[in-house]
Amino acid sequence: MSGQTLTDRIAAAQYSLTGSEVCRAVCKATTHEQTAPKKKHLEYLIQATQETNVNVPQMADTLIERAGNASWVVVFKALITTHHLMVHGNERFLQFLASRNTLFNLSNFLDRTGSHGLDMSTFIRRYSRYLNEKAFAYRQMSFDFGRVKKGSDGVMRTMSVEKLLKGMPTLQSQIDALLEFDVHPKDLNNGVINACFLLLFKDLIKLYACYNDGIINLLGKESPLNFTFMSRYLHHCLDG
Repeated sequence: MSGQTLTDRIAAAQYSLTGSEVCRAVCKATTHEQTAPKKKHLEYLIQATQETNVNVPQMADTLIERAGNASWVVVFKALITTHHLMVHGNERFLQFLASRNTLFNLSNFLDRTGSHGLDMSTFIRRYSRYLNEKAFAYRQMSFDFGRVKKGSDGVMRTMSVEKLLKGMPTLQSQIDALLEFDVHPKDLNNGVINACFLLLFKDLIKLYACYNDGIINLLGKESPLNFTFMSRYLHHCLDG
């Protein structure tokens, strides 16, 4: 399917009539076209998160509403747009997502229509779980592992052991959820999943950097808590 559908145009027009340019941009970023969300719409939404007069909860709620669509393309693009804003938007967007009791409830999502529907539905379920885990990690830690400073004077390298006991398992859970996406080269057969894969790949690099900093920090401290954590971590690895 190429080009915007009549449904896409009607949805965008409805928000134009209500005066919500942000919601209109969300609709345009999440059309039925089997391509990645357009850069101009993503950039508009990123800038919108920086504006104090923009209703960020309304923006997030519109994305979540779009993720309730029956089409795998619309749902996938809603998740990608949300992920993009979590990474590049103002932190208050992520703060709002983390404050919600529920984010994406797509564990049973299935689209049997159109090309790629069944295959892409599997990745949508996995991707939504990762984004839920990313938001939960922010709620637990009050920061985003992907945004914090890395290296010798970074957050994880200078964190106390007590905080690491909370932070490292939370970080591990986020990494596990990302790796469970489990995509293979043959699956990267359209612009939508390719855009998702790129975001996940960049996240994984940052998460592993944080994890490396945390392990270096722990190994450099002589504390009974250190051995407690390492024991728990080994049990986690054996159970996994």
